[in-house]
Amino acid sequence: MRMMEKEIILFVRGEQTYDSAAPEVTELATEGVMTIDGGEIILTYQESELTGMAGTTTRFIIRGDTVVLERTGMIVSRMEFKQGERSSSFYETPWGTMAVDVATTKLAHRLTERGGVMEIAFTIAINHQVTGENRFKVRVKEAAR
Repeated sequence: MRMMEKEIILFVRGEQTYDSAAPEVTELATEGVMTIDGGEIILTYQESELTGMAGTTTRFIIRGDTVVLERTGMIVSRMEFKQGERSSSFYETPWGTMAVDVATTKLAHRLTERGGVMEIAFTIAINHQVTGENRFKVRVKEAAR
């Protein structure tokens, strides 16, 4: 299968829940690019002031039952999600670097070259202290030409 790239619209909903407080919800609709190369799907978009990460490029790299969330620019991080597994990485900001551990509780996606949906739920620990539960729901659709 040859490499394919297309313009897309991403609808990203993020929820963060700390202790028993109501979830903190962020919703973003943005333009991006979907690259399909062999069995890998890559969703790339630019963060904005709305997410507090302007100057950062975000990529979701989907390979089978694993998703990698990679950020470069003002924020540098790489988190790997695989259902039922834990992973550790670093989260670099202009204010310092933190150790981040994620434990994936749900990972599901139905993505094709025409778009689809991806959901990731995980607990996150910063510097080995659990800080809460997070959930991403990403809807992808082809950009109108």
